[in-house]
Amino acid sequence: MKPSLLLTASFLALLTLAGCASKGNESLRKETEVSIGSKLTEGQTTKAEVRKMLGSPVRTSFTDGGLEISTYEFDNVTSDLVNYIPVVNWLGSSQSGTRKELVILFDRANVVQRFSMSESKVKVKTGLFNN
Repeated sequence: MKPSLLLTASFLALLTLAGCASKGNESLRKETEVSIGSKLTEGQTTKAEVRKMLGSPVRTSFTDGGLEISTYEFDNVTSDLVNYIPVVNWLGSSQSGTRKELVILFDRANVVQRFSMSESKVKVKTGLFNN
């Protein structure tokens, strides 16, 4: 293999690995609305079962009536190509990816009353690209 080809292949492999980031609850990484719907049953699944399946939520809040709302989130983003353009990348950066969010409402007996799973596209921009 030619040294220049090897260098190019190594650089591209490095870019692929260096441009990925994720945050949040890893247990949502492979979940979808359908898979969560098959695992959670309203009026039946308990908070303990949810915690065993998904771990601790990112955020917990309460309704005016005292019911608990648990929120699970997972973001998976990669750097956009503009980040690798010399000089242009000094002016800002841009990342794109997906966000998964699962919101669960528990009743007073700590049983799932309602839940909602969503997946949406996200884009994070900084510097001059932030418009």
